[in-house]
Amino acid sequence: MSESEVKTGSCQCGAVTFRVFGPFRDLIMCHCDMCQKSSGHHIAATAAEDSSFTFIKDDGLTWYRSSGHAKRGFCSKCGSNLLWKMDGRDNTSIFVGCLDGDVELPVSMHVFIGDKKSYYAIEDDAPQYERYPGAPE
Repeated sequence: MSESEVKTGSCQCGAVTFRVFGPFRDLIMCHCDMCQKSSGHHIAATAAEDSSFTFIKDDGLTWYRSSGHAKRGFCSKCGSNLLWKMDGRDNTSIFVGCLDGDVELPVSMHVFIGDKKSYYAIEDDAPQYERYPGAPE
């Protein structure tokens, strides 16, 4: 993916569609319990500045306050897990599976590895952290 690439994304049913312009953050693999419960597995997420993000259709978009410092965006019609937003930040994390087409970004880190389930292994050389570096306690 080039820094200036435009990507589109959506939920499974199409009630939420969006367009986002790069640059995109390298992938973060989150293994926390909340990501596992909301998706059924760990999450691969990129991010883009809020000013680069445009909803084409947001009929089904619902935000759920999942912690004291962040919320999750999902489709209330089909249940697709789409976005994550930390309070006070001017960017939004985008779950890579909801983007259309391939995403060629490197994995920059794995976070909350203490919550990782035993049925899979982390097999790359990206740094691993017990928490998200710089996140509030």
